[in-house]
Amino acid sequence: MIAKSGAPLLRIASVVKRFGGVTAVDDLSLDIAAGEFFALLGPSGCGKTTLLRMLAGFETPDAGAIHLDGQDIAHVMPHERPVNMMFQNYALFPHLSVEGNISFGLKRAGLPKDEIASRVAEMIALVRLEGLQTRRPDQLSGGQRQRVALARSLARRPQVLLLDEPLGALDKKLRESTQSELMELQRRLGMTFIIVTHDQEEAMTVADRIGVMDKGRLVQVAPPRELYEAPNSRWVAGFVGDINLIEGRVTAIHRDLDRVVVTTSQAGVTVAARTQVVSTGDAVCLAIRPEKITLTAGDEAAGAGGTNSFAGVLTDINYIGGLSMYRVRLDSGAMLKVARANARRTGDRFASGQRVSLSFAPEDVVVLDR
Repeated sequence: MIAKSGAPLLRIASVVKRFGGVTAVDDLSLDIAAGEFFALLGPSGCGKTTLLRMLAGFETPDAGAIHLDGQDIAHVMPHERPVNMMFQNYALFPHLSVEGNISFGLKRAGLPKDEIASRVAEMIALVRLEGLQTRRPDQLSGGQRQRVALARSLARRPQVLLLDEPLGALDKKLRESTQSELMELQRRLGMTFIIVTHDQEEAMTVADRIGVMDKGRLVQVAPPRELYEAPNSRWVAGFVGDINLIEGRVTAIHRDLDRVVVTTSQAGVTVAARTQVVSTGDAVCLAIRPEKITLTAGDEAAGAGGTNSFAGVLTDINYIGGLSMYRVRLDSGAMLKVARANARRTGDRFASGQRVSLSFAPEDVVVLDR
């Protein structure tokens, strides 16, 4: 996360937006720093695009305030606020050239011709569209159209750039390369970017911080690593990445060892690091990422009685290139997912139906009480 000092550039305070009887954004508050790359992540219908549209001025909050650099902009017209938005479908004018699309907003703003020409040239160089100035959108590739839309959004030099699923129309390879370009561009400009996406990998890649939304509310705001390694609820743990969730009850707390003992119906007794305040008897959920689990052929390791060591049967193997995902049914009944890097081209020695042992460290278990 980028370290910032002083007041935030953007402060969203108790904002509410309703459409009829549906509350799309529900009492949401959030501070975003100057120069931060912030991602809004969540499932369809969670309110993230509605929030973005309120920041752009296309929707007006029913309650709350939106302060940009100390000024309440909740009721300021879109063209009068120092914010610009890049739409998911790019919204390029099909009859205008690359230059015409980029200069459109500058002409509407009444800038002098020489300044418009200078800004357009600057933007074309910034997004590497040299030689394509006279082409229309239908003569460009998807990646080139995306860059034209980005250049047009940046031409007026907004304080905040809003990006609504900007890479959704690109294929995987182009999306990955464009993510890197977007990050580099944001760093060079020092501008505040706010991106809306449902793609977790994209949010983790580009953002300094991520705000996860559900049913109109922010349920967790954190840097990517913290969000992945320390989710604050069952819902966030299940939404962000692959994870194993096991319900249980706290049966012992060893404060001297900083350990919590949890008894589960499916996975027996599990020991976890004591990372939050819980009490004996509390109902909790154990969250374990698949890549934190060690997979061993045979069940001798589990038979040795080590901490968090279990025996079971390997039921499925899914090869997905750099990783293989294994599903193991423990003798106690739980089904756990294990991820292993495919470090060798010739593969490994595991096969469906094989007896295996699983183990994981207490530090890699997250205890969730909500």
